[in-house]
Amino acid sequence: MDTSQSRSTDAPQGASADVPQSTRPEGPEGTGAPDPFADDVLPTPKGASRRLLATLLRPRRRGVALAALLLCLQQAAVQAGPLLVAFALDRALPALRDGGYGPLVAVAAGYLLCALAAGWFQHGFVLAAARVTQRALLELRARIQRHAQRLDVDFHDRYTSGRLVSRATTDVESLRELLDEGLQELLTVVLSTVYILVTLLWLDVGLGAAAVASFVPLGLLVRNYRRRVLRVHRRRSTAMARVVVAFAETMNGIRPVQTFRRERANDARFAELNGRHRRTNGDGLLEMARYVVLARGVANVAVAALVVWGALRVASGGLELGVLAAAALYLRRLYDPIDRLGMFLNSYQAAAASLEKIAGLLAQEPSVPEPVRPRPLPSRAGGPPGREAVFEAVSFGYRTGGEVLPRFDLTVPAGQTVAVVGATGAGKSTLAKLLARFYDPSAGRVLLDGTDLRELEAAELRRAVVMVTQEAFLFSGTVADNIALGRPDASRAEVEAAAKAIGAHDFIAALPDGYDTDVRKRGGRISAGQRQLVSFARALLADPAVLILDEATSSLDVPGERAVQAAMATVLRGRTAVVIAHRLSTVEIADRVLVMADGRVVEDGPPAELVAADGRFARLDRAWRDSLSRSLSGA
Repeated sequence: MDTSQSRSTDAPQGASADVPQSTRPEGPEGTGAPDPFADDVLPTPKGASRRLLATLLRPRRRGVALAALLLCLQQAAVQAGPLLVAFALDRALPALRDGGYGPLVAVAAGYLLCALAAGWFQHGFVLAAARVTQRALLELRARIQRHAQRLDVDFHDRYTSGRLVSRATTDVESLRELLDEGLQELLTVVLSTVYILVTLLWLDVGLGAAAVASFVPLGLLVRNYRRRVLRVHRRRSTAMARVVVAFAETMNGIRPVQTFRRERANDARFAELNGRHRRTNGDGLLEMARYVVLARGVANVAVAALVVWGALRVASGGLELGVLAAAALYLRRLYDPIDRLGMFLNSYQAAAASLEKIAGLLAQEPSVPEPVRPRPLPSRAGGPPGREAVFEAVSFGYRTGGEVLPRFDLTVPAGQTVAVVGATGAGKSTLAKLLARFYDPSAGRVLLDGTDLRELEAAELRRAVVMVTQEAFLFSGTVADNIALGRPDASRAEVEAAAKAIGAHDFIAALPDGYDTDVRKRGGRISAGQRQLVSFARALLADPAVLILDEATSSLDVPGERAVQAAMATVLRGRTAVVIAHRLSTVEIADRVLVMADGRVVEDGPPAELVAADGRFARLDRAWRDSLSRSLSGA
């Protein structure tokens, strides 16, 4: 139909398209600064990660307190062992030589009791911590799901679905590992360290002070390791997200992949991304190995030095043997958790990087926000179903190019069907997206019955305006469920009536289970034309005041298109409709035609008048009829 060259495209062509200039992020194209969406590092307010974790744990503070108490009691039972050994060496054994069995029996009973108590408290801690963790992560996944659905088309055009999947799966799993395993490790290390140092100071001030001093080099090692491994895990999280994105894109586009034999190219790309992920994992392991070797060396030197010093003091009579034995046991326990501390820090930094990315996602705000003081649409009870749509001094541009609509004024009276035609990039789809409020204009207003769309709650706007696009997306589930998507409370009779009105009933009835047939993922069980008919029935059942058809008949063959047009002529009567069309056959149902070029209306009028005027529309009409006659004669 259209042989003119396109200036630009006003439909999204990828993740970087369709981003309004009014919502341009830091680092836009042309500035030389990195694009945070491309680098998978969204701008995150300072302290957002800590606040997010606090909001997850605060409602469960009683469970956290119970878990902490049980772990404190468990550590008290565990760390009592060396004290009992010291008591046995210095008190119970001398009493045994004098025939007194009581102290030794008491030590044995105390040791057994501590062992049983430690196991019982550990069991209680695991259960209490698991309840807190699972409920917190369940809420976090739900929060990611809700927030992602609330974010606008602008965000989703730039932030791929694979990254969202990675946030809700891989990154949440990193948090689970930290909360389920790492947090216990940290609390155990902290409690045992504090308990042992206090006990050593109580047993002997000199040994205790020397043990405290040995933590200075260990603290420096931990601090350096923590900084280095955080950088590694940030790269690792980004690399993992890119693997997920590449896999999801390949599977979603499996038909063109196989059609154009892209398997080897995709394998090479996936291998490169997988290799990056492997290298970041290797970097993390190397950092941990470096930390463990250095920390273990410091710990061994400290233990050896303190034991030798203590032995010299025992030999000189300045220290009891039982105290030295207990101190030696405590020193071994003091430095044993070093490896576990390294594993915790590894899990912690992985979780910190994941939490940072999740917090960055949840910090994003829609560029088409809900109004602070919403206004209702005027009542249309008893009147015509349509509403007046007005574009008032509207200008708009996408992030990747100049203005698509430099200054645009248009009034569509209530109940009028308007067809919009023009070259690719003329602004047709942009007009439809602004009317559906997928974007807000950079300047000016879009009004519905005199109410600015920015003043309408999303729920009310979606009830009033429904858009049917070229991609007829169906969800897994029955045909009836997909038709009733806009009105879940609709009866089966209403669902079937909508399908009959649009001409879809016959093919649906012929399916194996009729309206209860599962269409499977993305509606793959039925043809593209049938999916389009189901999407029409869905829109009509929603009973909108304004219906936008963005090249919605492009998937239909000629007989199917004719059937839909016949049904639409009846169904659209009285409603306001904007029909974006490349096929001029669709224009036949319109009361009025707008011809757009470079974001402006260059012709406006009834179809017959525009054909008679011999302008752009007339030339397009002749070209379309010539191509149609040639295809029919060829057939």
